[in-house]
Amino acid sequence: MHICRFEELTVSKLYEILKLRNEVFVVEQNCVYNDIDGIDPKAIHLWLEEDRNLLSYLRVFPVTDQEKTAQIGRVVSASRGKGYGRILLHEAVKTAEEILHAERLVLEAQTYAVGFYEKEGFAVCSHEFLEDGIPHVKMELHL
Repeated sequence: MHICRFEELTVSKLYEILKLRNEVFVVEQNCVYNDIDGIDPKAIHLWLEEDRNLLSYLRVFPVTDQEKTAQIGRVVSASRGKGYGRILLHEAVKTAEEILHAERLVLEAQTYAVGFYEKEGFAVCSHEFLEDGIPHVKMELHL
C-alpha cells in the first residue's frame, strides 16, 4: 500500500498511474475524455503494487465548495476480481477521514459498480446520469 501527495510521486510512478488510467478508462471503455483534469495535484494518491507492478489505484481529494467533504475518483485495477480495489477503497475512506478530516465522502460510480461501493457503506444519492456516455450515479458515505 502506498499513499502520497502529488509532489511526492516519482515521474515513473506518475507515468505508470496515468498509463493504467488511460488503458482502462480511455482504451478499454472506448471513451475519449480529459483524464488529466487538474485534480491530481490536489489529491492524495493511493495504490497497491507487487514487484513494482501497479495493481490498483485511486485518488482522494477535498471538494473545494463543500465543507468537510472529500471525493474518491479514478478507481482502477489492472487485475480485477482479486480484491485489490476493495483494499484500496477501505484505505481511501480512512485517508479521507484521518488526513483530509472529511465527514462526508462522495464519488461518481459507473452503475455496474454500485454494489462494489455499497459494500464499503456508500449509498446512491442521485438518479442515473451519463458521464462521457457511460451511465453513472452519485454516491456518498457519512463518516
